[in-house]
Amino acid sequence: MCGIVGAVARRNVVPILIEGLRKLEYRGYDSAGLAILNGAMERVRAVGRVADLQARAEQIGAQAPTGIAHTRWATHGGVTESNAHPHASISPTLEVSVVHNGIIENHEALRTRLTGLGYQFASQTDTEVIAHLLHAYVTQGMSLQKAVQLAVGELQGAYAIAAISSREPDTVVGSRRGSPLLLGVGNGGTGHGENFLASDTSALLQVTRHVAYLEEGDVVQIRPNGFEIIDASGAPTQREIVESQLSADSIELGHYSHYMQKEIFEQPGAIANTLEMVANASSLSPGLFGVDAQPIFERTRQILILACGTSYHAGLVAKYWIESVAKLPVSVEIASEYRYRDSVPLPGTLVMTISQSGETADTLAALQHAKAMGLTDTLTICNVPESALIRASSLRFLTRAGPEIGVASTKAFTTQLASLFVLTLVLSKLRGFLDANRERELLIQLRHLPAAMNRVLECEPAVTAWAVRFATHNHALFLGRGVHFPIAMEGALKLKEITYIHAEAYAAGELKHGPLALVDANMPVVVVAPNDTLIEKLKSNLQEVRARGGELFVFADRDTLIEPAEGLHVINLDDHAGLLSPILHVVPLQLLAYHAALARGTDVDKPRNLAKSVTVE
Repeated sequence: MCGIVGAVARRNVVPILIEGLRKLEYRGYDSAGLAILNGAMERVRAVGRVADLQARAEQIGAQAPTGIAHTRWATHGGVTESNAHPHASISPTLEVSVVHNGIIENHEALRTRLTGLGYQFASQTDTEVIAHLLHAYVTQGMSLQKAVQLAVGELQGAYAIAAISSREPDTVVGSRRGSPLLLGVGNGGTGHGENFLASDTSALLQVTRHVAYLEEGDVVQIRPNGFEIIDASGAPTQREIVESQLSADSIELGHYSHYMQKEIFEQPGAIANTLEMVANASSLSPGLFGVDAQPIFERTRQILILACGTSYHAGLVAKYWIESVAKLPVSVEIASEYRYRDSVPLPGTLVMTISQSGETADTLAALQHAKAMGLTDTLTICNVPESALIRASSLRFLTRAGPEIGVASTKAFTTQLASLFVLTLVLSKLRGFLDANRERELLIQLRHLPAAMNRVLECEPAVTAWAVRFATHNHALFLGRGVHFPIAMEGALKLKEITYIHAEAYAAGELKHGPLALVDANMPVVVVAPNDTLIEKLKSNLQEVRARGGELFVFADRDTLIEPAEGLHVINLDDHAGLLSPILHVVPLQLLAYHAALARGTDVDKPRNLAKSVTVE
């Protein structure tokens, strides 16, 4: 979703701001802009890509030592230049400009109040109220830092903001609540000479690796010679400055055509990194999930999984695994639904959240809702070590997938599954359902997983040929049974996200309960066909499709004995991988979506209307 970059320095920051926005393009956006202070305030905004903004900035020769910049993903108001950030409040004696991620829920009440004070609004956005609110406070003689402190006390909702004022030309002030914002400390971590703000570490790798993650309610002021942080209570505070391990190479394309392609092929390495702590272990320990994991797991009587999108599908796979292997009841809830219904908090519940970014607004709110009902045993599976979900949870497991730039999640999903499988084994062992021999056997299978995934990736040429056929269709069905039903759901989601082909997934046993009516020669049916205990039933479902003239595309284990025929296309992957089969079977579905998108000419990494990190409801 929207991206923020702010900078103060003793040099021109415009190239820094634009390059920072370029590194945030993966988050999804529809317009971009910057505001700079060099004597007077100047704003440059453009609908479209960061390249359009750069061209405008170069055209007017924009230069300044202080500035803020933003990529916007439209929420309030259409995609127009007047709705693009930064927004400003301008009078003859004062200019204030602000950028904002998130949603201000009480913007209408604030707009009414500010209109009564004489402020005129030039946009349809909720953000513009922040600019006028800051202007009102600074006009009363307050510093920009104090104005931000007071303003954020009036804002309801989720936000990260950065603001500048013509009265303090060497200052940027930021604050966050419910949306990420971090401080970049310049000049080798000393903060002397230049400092920065951003919504994502990747935006600042060009200038610093030293960052501090702001807490909820923090207000930070940066100047060329230093910075100051005030916490939610108004007291001066310090946040730990850490050196980011994110490498510039990891967010570059290299020899790949798209980030999604790169990330699909990074999966063997990402899984190896995720499983590094168990790679050489002879047995599994609850300590993998935190120092308090053992007592929490021992008192756990059921698990509640909260997640959205792809992470929700990972949770559904985990339900099959945990209930089958560890014999613990599991419920999986869409986070955005959970907090808005009346649920029954049961004692002994472990609340587990799953997220790539750790900043997903709905998942954060659902976790807070669960904790407010007394469910305080919490675990997060996440890819970002300093994220809000990690900090809000008792236990955690990092997926170590590295940065995922493509909007359609791939390696985040498979590393989540690998992490959830480790959790399944730990819980099973604690509950006495995993003996030492079975534990060693499953650990061997886990260590073999990266190599097995490399072999699955070899099916890309065959999938590419299939994708050309898919590109001509506007609808598709995906079928799976048992633990592979969520994998079919994930395959359908990937296809619709980046190709705009309407795709739906069904448990194959439900075919006769409605979806079969859709099957004809124009409805391709994708089938996940592992050689498990349900394979014979699945073969019967294939015959039902063929009898109606449907065209089948089957991803099968090598030993399923499903033979290609007219209207029946088969790609054999390898021998059945047992419990780990879902992790392998999702890979060709990712490849199918990717190559179908290429064939249709869509924007693979930045599909329309979608954002990478959904930090608003």
